[in-house]
Amino acid sequence: MSHSSRRTHSADRPAKKKRPDQRSGLKSRYKVRREIPDPSLRKPEGECELDDEQLAMPFAVFKGVEAQPFLKWAGGKANLLRQLEEFFPHEIDRYFEPFLGGGAVFFYLKHRFPDMRPFLRDSNKELINCFRVVRDRPEDLMRLLDEHSKAFRAEGDAYFYAVRKQHDLTDDLARAARTIFLNKTCFNGLWRVNAKGEFNTPAGSNKSPNLYSRDNLLAASGALQNAQLEAQDFRKTLDEARRGDFIYFDPPYLPVSVYSDFKRYTPDQFRDADQVELARVFRELDAKGCRVVLTNSEHPRTRERYAEFSIHVASAPRFINCMTNN
Repeated sequence: MSHSSRRTHSADRPAKKKRPDQRSGLKSRYKVRREIPDPSLRKPEGECELDDEQLAMPFAVFKGVEAQPFLKWAGGKANLLRQLEEFFPHEIDRYFEPFLGGGAVFFYLKHRFPDMRPFLRDSNKELINCFRVVRDRPEDLMRLLDEHSKAFRAEGDAYFYAVRKQHDLTDDLARAARTIFLNKTCFNGLWRVNAKGEFNTPAGSNKSPNLYSRDNLLAASGALQNAQLEAQDFRKTLDEARRGDFIYFDPPYLPVSVYSDFKRYTPDQFRDADQVELARVFRELDAKGCRVVLTNSEHPRTRERYAEFSIHVASAPRFINCMTNN
């Protein structure tokens, strides 16, 4: 189910210019634009680490390659993009996504609006760290993933569980490689943590997984070059967003059955009280003049909380768990 603001914003008016993917001609359709970073934002000399304001120079920009999610994420929107497209604005300057997940909507929009300025957020610190490393150090990341792949093929599940125990890694590159490795080798790519924040999904059945696509990881790195990435609560969007910004919310869904109640992406589970707060944030951003879209489950409480907005129903299959007797 998707919800969009009823207010008349710039999204309701005809676009001032055609979107890049609507222009004729192969050259114009796949032209990738990028601002050259200011020299002051380049990586400093010595052992200093980049902070999130010092964006790394891209390693490669694949013209015509639309980046796809490099993680498998529960509730990902890759299969719903064509249904959601009609609710997206015709022009986007600043884009906020407070529940980033696998980033399918971000990558889709960034390919169509190359000059869009993304503000990508999620409360999952490992996820945000992974996106930062993909943005800043894709080559180093791929080398480390190759090492994981070689060891996993040699040792199998024993290696998986050894990596799973590494809860206290401090090196950002190692953390990101661990995140991708566990995501691609665990049961159904399900990222689940316990109350201590420790990943606890068991090993999956694929013993020879492809941990990454080089072309796609480099394309993702290019798309992320001007992205500001922060691990933070969705409520902070109220302080950051301003009139005209486009904000897409894709929170953990309200459960429609006992088997669909999954909210353990972080130690702090997303509960019904958070859903109430989210509806409040959505309304306040709409009142501020932001363009807002939210997806959630088809549930009576969802309809009640967003009754004042336009509601549309979309169909999305989910295959996180299969019950043999149901």
